[in-house]
Amino acid sequence: MIEMRRKKQSLSKEECIDVLEKGTSGVLALCGNQMEPYALPISYVYENQKIYFHCAKKGYKLDLIQENSHVSFCVIDQDVVVPEKYTTYFKSVIVFGNIRMLEDDKEKQHAIETLAIKYSPDESIQSRQEEIEKYWKTLCLLELDIKEMTGKQAIELVDKE
Repeated sequence: MIEMRRKKQSLSKEECIDVLEKGTSGVLALCGNQMEPYALPISYVYENQKIYFHCAKKGYKLDLIQENSHVSFCVIDQDVVVPEKYTTYFKSVIVFGNIRMLEDDKEKQHAIETLAIKYSPDESIQSRQEEIEKYWKTLCLLELDIKEMTGKQAIELVDKE
């Protein structure tokens, strides 16, 4: 477990989950066997200690995941620059865990429906299903199983609470 140095600034598990549920994008960090780090911005959805992503069926990201399934993912909830104080009022969460490509059709269906509901909440079930069916054959879904989660906020935000 990673020990946070400034414990007073740490977010509770509930606050971390709130950040993950509200966020729409984050940075997924991977590292393959060659030990070259690779980080990419990506959309996601959080549900029950899991984070789901969708992507193409081929690419560097998937090559690295096959080499090493240990990843981290960061979401920034707030980042307000305060120039007169030479600081930012930030709030962010980092998760660590293992990522895998979903192979089972039921798991894939659940993941893509969860993503579709988050990003197109006003669309009808039928409309979402039609869109999913249209791209099903080319769709790759990833699941990050969260093993550890930490969150931190600016000390100025702590003092306001």
